[in-house]
Amino acid sequence: MFPTDPSAASGSGFRALFENRPFMKLWSGQILSQIADKVFLVLLISLVAQPAYQEGLPAWLVNSQAMQNAESPNALLNSIIMVANTLPAVVLGSAAGIFVDRFDKRQIMWITNVMRELLVIAIPLLPKQFTVLLVVAFLESILTQFFAPAEQAAIPLLVSRQGLMSANALFTTTMMGSLIVGFAIGEPLLTFAKTFGGPYGPEIAVAAFYLSSAIAIYLIPVREKIVDGSQVDLNPWSDFKAGLRYLKKNRLVSNAMVQLTILYSVFAALTVLAINMAEEIGLKGTQFGFLLAAAGVGMVLGAALLGGTWGASFHHKPLPLIGFLSMAFVLGVFTYANRLWLGLALSVFLGIGAAFVGVPMQTLIQRQTPESMRGKVFGFQNNVVNIALTLPLAIAGPLTVQFGLQVVLIGMSLLVSLVGIWAWYNTRNVLQDAI
Repeated sequence: MFPTDPSAASGSGFRALFENRPFMKLWSGQILSQIADKVFLVLLISLVAQPAYQEGLPAWLVNSQAMQNAESPNALLNSIIMVANTLPAVVLGSAAGIFVDRFDKRQIMWITNVMRELLVIAIPLLPKQFTVLLVVAFLESILTQFFAPAEQAAIPLLVSRQGLMSANALFTTTMMGSLIVGFAIGEPLLTFAKTFGGPYGPEIAVAAFYLSSAIAIYLIPVREKIVDGSQVDLNPWSDFKAGLRYLKKNRLVSNAMVQLTILYSVFAALTVLAINMAEEIGLKGTQFGFLLAAAGVGMVLGAALLGGTWGASFHHKPLPLIGFLSMAFVLGVFTYANRLWLGLALSVFLGIGAAFVGVPMQTLIQRQTPESMRGKVFGFQNNVVNIALTLPLAIAGPLTVQFGLQVVLIGMSLLVSLVGIWAWYNTRNVLQDAI
């Protein structure tokens, strides 16, 4: 689909990727799009706080028990916005993946970015009502569900097989970096945009990120066969079942997906537990972001270690087993850490372990999945991961109240250890050659 310079794409390590111009355009588009997604949420939250958007609250919300019992209406409204922005990821992931397999992936990416840009630009022109913000958040998330699997499916088309580990390491690094940077610069960026761009400056700034991403991706050279209508007009339900059959048949891919699901579930639980964990090492509960940032730094370090030229020496090691056992160790001993530096160091170590699971497993899925199935597989992966994220978010807090932080973390440690050993046992004979 996407032509690459063989001399640039055939090597491994970051240097080969930086010489691969089509991949660099995709990577640039990812950075801009990821930052836009984070700043977009900050924009919605800032708009929710404006009196104009709170005056027209729908009656069902004003009269709800949750609103009447809420100590802070803004916090409840922000949560509803987040749910609206998350729901399509739970519902539409697989359907979007089927669509991605049927159409030009580059077109899907740049068109969805342009549509997200137009959606943000339209906010000042729409009625100032909370319901409108809900619809905007929901529509933006729908478009993201098409962008994400297309992006993942495009990586193996731009990078050679031996360069996939480095490519996924780079994408993981920038994903975590944009997560930290995007939310960190969101408010200052929007304030700056409003100061110099007027009342609509924030919307223009976010839209500019989406448009820049669209341009970067549009400039990727393409040679893709146009699929005729008879090939496109297939039964989505049949495609969905074909994807499930493939996952059932390919144990490597399905096991890798299970491991990624467990990994993201652990991090989802930690976002809830981080408040209590911060207090264990002398931080205030409101400073839990330091722990999450330290884990993010660890993921960046781990991804850089795997993706560098020296990373080839790791390829034949049981990386997922090492990663899961490292995470289990941190979870098991964290409540015994009573020093700030030790808690932050453990968080960094946790992030490195997470990278040792996430990067090779994502690489494995890309290598083992044929081009015709990648959209379905990545769409299904997004679906499963987002559904799995909801359970730890819902139960981590109540379990901590019932049993205490130490018991919950030790329980998570045992679960992560068992998953790591199970994954290694099931794939040890073929995993080394696969990654």
